[in-house]
Amino acid sequence: MSKQELALRGQDSPEGCCPTLLTAPLDAESAADLAQVFKALGDPVRLRLLSMIASRDGGEICVCDLTPAFELSQPTISHHLKLLKQAGLIDSERRGTWVYYRLLPAMTDRLAAVLTRPAVPAETLGCVS
Repeated sequence: MSKQELALRGQDSPEGCCPTLLTAPLDAESAADLAQVFKALGDPVRLRLLSMIASRDGGEICVCDLTPAFELSQPTISHHLKLLKQAGLIDSERRGTWVYYRLLPAMTDRLAAVLTRPAVPAETLGCVS
């Protein structure tokens, strides 16, 4: 496939601006950025933490509610939260002695967009009986 064909394939994505993994190859910078996010999500504790934060009513949760859910020390939980924050998945706000965490939906939306397959016929997905 020529470079020109690769460039045109990237335009197949929604809005024609943000190619998915299946429409165009990632450049080195995008791959490095996304790898950091996937690395952060590659740990079961961090994945559970992100799920707990994202699914919380009101959109945020206190670290005091996260720590008891794990058989890990508070510094270990803080380390995992720091990695999720560095990856751009969550943000935090200190209120007195407690820290509250919330999901940054822009990053999860970006991950979803990158992983979304281009429109495919329903037969290909096995949806037609």
